[in-house]
Amino acid sequence: MARRYDCSDAADRATGLREATSAVRRGELVVLPTDTVYGIGADAFSAEAVGDLLQAKGRGRNMPSPVLVGSPNTLHGLVTDFSEKAWELVDAFWPGALTLVARHQPSLAWDLGDSRGTVAVRMPLHPVAIELLTETGPMAVSSANLTGHPSPQTCDAAQEMLGDSVSVYLDGGPTPAAVPSSIVDVTGPVPLLLRAGAISAEELRKVVPDLQESN
Repeated sequence: MARRYDCSDAADRATGLREATSAVRRGELVVLPTDTVYGIGADAFSAEAVGDLLQAKGRGRNMPSPVLVGSPNTLHGLVTDFSEKAWELVDAFWPGALTLVARHQPSLAWDLGDSRGTVAVRMPLHPVAIELLTETGPMAVSSANLTGHPSPQTCDAAQEMLGDSVSVYLDGGPTPAAVPSSIVDVTGPVPLLLRAGAISAEELRKVVPDLQESN
């Protein structure tokens, strides 16, 4: 039976974060608010938990899960060949609605799906998410919807779709925007905008003027 916690109540929030942290460590799934939409999350280093996440969404391995982190410093242990331009984007837009696709450290023992040696990573601008990520470490987090359905802006909408496949729901109220994060590929010499989202190409070019856009 899924448990749900109201993060607008201090006591419930503290209990919910503790329960969610324990659930993640047990390899279970949790739903958390972010600054874009609600996400469904699992321990990024548990292949079984990530598999359960993809299954709960009805999503194949050809769409690997992104990873959320609680601090930019976490990147040092996750990615390799991270360019100066990539760090400039982190400095300018993290925490926030910018996802960066980078090459992950080959030594990492994780399985996020068919990621071909890359990881899509982001630090969300939401206090509940950051508190949870600070306790759990990197989490595989995807939008908390069934594949093909709208991404949820409320905990109710997420729970209606995912039900008891999730152990803990953290209700942070409606999320600020239904617009997803912008995705920039920083694996090559020139940053490439893969998805225009909450941060426009114009804003990104103020930091990396040579940004290209995918067709």
